Amino acid sequence: MADVELKDHEFAQFQRLIFQLAGISLSSAKKTLVQGRLSKRLDHHGVASFTAYYRYLQLHPAECQLAVDLLTTNETYFFREPRHFDWLQQQVLIPYRDRSSRSSALPLRLWSAAASSGEEAYSMAMSCADILGRQGWEVMGSDISHRVLAKARRGLYEMTRTDGIPERYLKAFCLKGTGQYAGHLLVEPKLREKVRFVPVNLNENLPDVGEFDVIFLRNILIYFTMEIKQQVLDRVIRRLRMGGWLFIGHSETLNGIDHKLIQRAPAVYQKVPA
Repeated sequence: MADVELKDHEFAQFQRLIFQLAGISLSSAKKTLVQGRLSKRLDHHGVASFTAYYRYLQLHPAECQLAVDLLTTNETYFFREPRHFDWLQQQVLIPYRDRSSRSSALPLRLWSAAASSGEEAYSMAMSCADILGRQGWEVMGSDISHRVLAKARRGLYEMTRTDGIPERYLKAFCLKGTGQYAGHLLVEPKLREKVRFVPVNLNENLPDVGEFDVIFLRNILIYFTMEIKQQVLDRVIRRLRMGGWLFIGHSETLNGIDHKLIQRAPAVYQKVPA
C-alpha cells in the first residue's frame, strides 16, 4: 500500500493537524513529503487510505506523536552556517573566557532550540570545549520530535554526515566506529555528558528550562506564520539573559516582528537594556 495517493483534501487535514499541534504551516509544495513520510505508517497499521490513517490518529495519541515527529524532522548537519560558529567563538566564547570574573560567574548556557538529531548542539559543545575547556558551560538541545531526540542522545552519526567538523575537532571529540559501527562516528562520552536533550514544543508555553546566554533558533521560523513567529520569539527571548545572543537562520528574517533586540551581524541579535 506504499503507493497510496495522498489526495488534496487529505493533505489539507494533515496541514491543519500539524499547524494545530506544532504551529507549522506546510505549503502545498510539502504534499509529496507528507505522502512519503507517512505512507509506511499506513502499511504498518494496515489502513487503506490517508483518511483512515488520519482517523486512526484521533484515537491513538502515541501514533499522533510519531506522525508529528515524522513531519517536523528537518535536515541538519554539523557546523551548519559556519559564520555563526565563527561569531560564537570570536564574539561570545573568547570574551567569556577572558573575563577576570569568570570563576565566580554563572555557567555559560547555550540552547539549540530546534536541535533535530543533535548535530547543532554538539557543534556548539565542541566550540565550547575547544575555547573554554570542560568546565563553566552547558548546552541544551530541544525538539518537538521525540524520535530525533533519541538519536541525538546517542551521538552516533554516519561518517558521510560529518564533513563539516574541523579535523582537529574530529580528533579531540569524536571516536571512529569499528565492527558493527564501521562507517560511523560517535561523539565522545565526556562531551555528550555536557549536552542534554529535552522535548520542547515552541508553539506552547515553554517548560522551566532556565535562562540562556546563547540561543540558536535557526531554520525553524520559516515554517511559522507571522503570528506564530511573534509568539515563539516572545517565549524564546524571555529565556535569553540580558546581553545574550540569538542566532536565526541566514534565510530567515525578524522583519515585522516586535523583538527589541539589536542586530549585530547577519542573523545575529543581542538582548540589551532598553
